[in-house]
Amino acid sequence: MTLQICEAGPQDEQCWEQFVGEHPDATFFHRYPWSRVLQRSFSHRPHFLLARRDGAVTGVLPLAEVRSLLFGRRLSSLPFAVYGGVLASDEASARALREHACELVRDLSTGTLELRNRDAASGEWPVKDLYVTFRKTLTPDHAANLKAIPNRQRAMLRKALKEGLYSEETDEVDRLYRVYSESVRNLGTPVFSRRYLRILKEEFGDDCRCMMIRQTADGSAVGGTDDEALCSGVSGSGGEDVAGVLSFYFRGEVLPYYGGSISRARSIKGCNHILYWELMRRSVNEGVLGFDFGRSKLGTGPYSFKKNLGFEATPLPYEYYLLGDAELPDLNPNNPRYERLINIWKRLPLPVANALGPLVAGALG
Repeated sequence: MTLQICEAGPQDEQCWEQFVGEHPDATFFHRYPWSRVLQRSFSHRPHFLLARRDGAVTGVLPLAEVRSLLFGRRLSSLPFAVYGGVLASDEASARALREHACELVRDLSTGTLELRNRDAASGEWPVKDLYVTFRKTLTPDHAANLKAIPNRQRAMLRKALKEGLYSEETDEVDRLYRVYSESVRNLGTPVFSRRYLRILKEEFGDDCRCMMIRQTADGSAVGGTDDEALCSGVSGSGGEDVAGVLSFYFRGEVLPYYGGSISRARSIKGCNHILYWELMRRSVNEGVLGFDFGRSKLGTGPYSFKKNLGFEATPLPYEYYLLGDAELPDLNPNNPRYERLINIWKRLPLPVANALGPLVAGALG
């Protein structure tokens, strides 16, 4: 039985998606449309590797090549993703995909191959322990989910209702971009273009959705402010978008991915708390019980926020193959060499930050 590795093309999308849809370890970031998203949004060249044995798909490895004058070149699975790596039905296919990826590194002279594994991999390559992920299964009972949140954080949710906050789903990704771009500017991070969000929506359709948190014009509550109101949800109209999140949906799990709030939200009690509670509540109403809070860096504010909402951390063993004298990439805000640039970026006027951000963000991935 012959095992072959090739680069997948549009003609392979159906069998690729079927394999990913059926594999128990697959993630949303193994899906084939990412090849188009990365190409269309950032001009990152995809190398989506497909393993076949006698015509049947036995493994996939989504890769993309990132080229940057600022940060060098690398091959990654997958840029702009928190998960990735080899997905195979047998060890021979997994090994063949890894070997082919190493050959690509040598052929492309990228120096580095990064596999953003969610689970432990080969143990043969260097592993970076910078990130953890937070995942759990919710129950169909809103009251039980609410009770699983520690007392202090539940109190913040009640305060959010008193601030006149309510949630609203929308197909208008530009609304999310206005909030998100301000949020990341405040963190000193270059933002991608709004076109990227539009492409995500085009490629993934209803598996990519936006939810906004709005505050009534006068800041008054629009319904109850107790646990019963939190479980049933409150509805309102008018006011201003103060927070929002774009989420991915995959096999009964929701992954809030691009979320943030405007500067004024810092003075609104419980704004970020209600953002993610409302996403949980709405997801449970749809029968989506898996909640993936995504990755965070150890010891950071987002890490503590997720822990305080009752989620447990699981390490993400990102794995690297290094060619020659290549070093482990360190493109993260905790790197002291970027501290000055981050502080400058935080002070940029929002229109300037939004204009310059896409020129840099694509290289960060």
